[in-house]
Amino acid sequence: MATASATTETRTILIVEDERDLADLLEYNLKEAGYATVSARTGQEALVRARASRPDLVLLDLMLPELPGTEVARQLRADAELSRVPIIMLTAKADEIDQVVGLTLGADDYVTKPFSMKVLLARIEAIFRRMSQRPGTSDPLLRIGGVVLDPGTHEATIDGESLPLTLTEFRLLSALIEADGRVLTRGSLMSQAMGPGVQVTERTIDVHITSIRRKMGAWGTHIKTVRGVGYRALRDLKDQ
Repeated sequence: MATASATTETRTILIVEDERDLADLLEYNLKEAGYATVSARTGQEALVRARASRPDLVLLDLMLPELPGTEVARQLRADAELSRVPIIMLTAKADEIDQVVGLTLGADDYVTKPFSMKVLLARIEAIFRRMSQRPGTSDPLLRIGGVVLDPGTHEATIDGESLPLTLTEFRLLSALIEADGRVLTRGSLMSQAMGPGVQVTERTIDVHITSIRRKMGAWGTHIKTVRGVGYRALRDLKDQ
């Protein structure tokens, strides 16, 4: 198996899996790929290990003893020091509603069992690649492809030319770019673009997204629909 890039050598992945054979297989392949690993067998143990080891990514089974994976994800997202740690859910639950629940709880990706180890490693690398592409705090501009948003002036450009976005479109696109590949539900987008308490239908968000894609031209393909959940923006289409 190909060894991951040198930058992965210091990255630690927390494996939360109660099936010992699968956990051992994951540990073996992740170490072969250059990652350090920490393992937990139960939901409670996962929280303890996460707070102690500060992992760079969590592989989280959903059906766990003591505490379900969904609750583990919720508590990680509520922890100020762990809220931005990427989570990939691993589960035998393949129904769309299960994936919706997982993604709305803040999972960055969702992989159903049985899965290809090569595919899982590619998903992990894609998440780390997105993290490395996050703009630094010294760059206040939001970028996706050739589209640049300046939150300070509410100006938008595409390939260096002015991009005429409405205020709502600007806010929606800003929210999607800032989410850095994470799925945002239509409800979340409503709140971020229009403010809390504003009542619009989910269809309204769909209409705005359609308009944004049209205005972005070829870059519009970076805005992805996640069926039954919402939308996400990808800086690199290889991450889809």
